[in-house]
Amino acid sequence: MKPKYNFFKNSSYAFSGLLAMIKSEKSFRIELFIILPLMIASIFLKVSLLTHLLLIVVLFLILIFECVNSGIEACVDLISPNFHPLAKIAKDCAAAAILLSITQAVIVWALVLFELFYGY
Repeated sequence: MKPKYNFFKNSSYAFSGLLAMIKSEKSFRIELFIILPLMIASIFLKVSLLTHLLLIVVLFLILIFECVNSGIEACVDLISPNFHPLAKIAKDCAAAAILLSITQAVIVWALVLFELFYGY
């Protein structure tokens, strides 16, 4: 029988995951150190609401993919503690997701700031 759903208990798992990311993942802490000031700065940019949301979303995607990457790495390490080519592919693909999300954020922010300061 499936256990009864409990919103607060399930939410505590998510917060435990965030706490684990902050405590154990240096990359996540570095990204937070960069992303939080950018999110705050975006509030003061004179852009439309939709553009503001886009700026915030692309930053959140970096953090989301970092969490997914860490989860994949933990599972791979648990299942395959020794080197295996497939384990390497899994970890490399998860890292590529972070790289692509960071690239996307840089492009979006650069285009928005360029349009804001120089216009087209």
